[in-house]
Amino acid sequence: MKNFLMLLISVFFFACLQKENRNTSPEGSKPILANKDKEENKQTGDTIYMNATDKNGVFTAEGVLDSIHPKIYVKFRNENLGELKAVILPVGGKGNIRFNQIIFPDKTSDGPFGMDLKIQLTQKGDHIIVIGHSLMADNPFWGKFKVQFENKKD
Repeated sequence: MKNFLMLLISVFFFACLQKENRNTSPEGSKPILANKDKEENKQTGDTIYMNATDKNGVFTAEGVLDSIHPKIYVKFRNENLGELKAVILPVGGKGNIRFNQIIFPDKTSDGPFGMDLKIQLTQKGDHIIVIGHSLMADNPFWGKFKVQFENKKD
């Protein structure tokens, strides 16, 4: 009986160690590939990465200011020297929201600005624009907004 029990246990362990060859995908279905042709400008946490332009060369993205993210950082790469025109469009019309600061690739900064921004870009590289409440006014802005950037070459 002992020998039979030892044989049964060893067979059980060897059976558990065998690899199972199983085809996980059904034969009739094909994998669905996601289209990655268009990169979207989306807010992730407190940052919006401006990757794609529309057919007119304008960067457009939607963002949200809330109590968790009172400042939004918009990052974009500038390859052309020229004038940057940017505008914030709150969904509800007007709001206490503005461009607080622009940080240039050499880590210098400028600001604050209003809801419209016109500035000459004299450096190539990664720029960061900080969007938030106007600290000089009451009633901070909470909600959705749209931001548009256009970089005109000189």
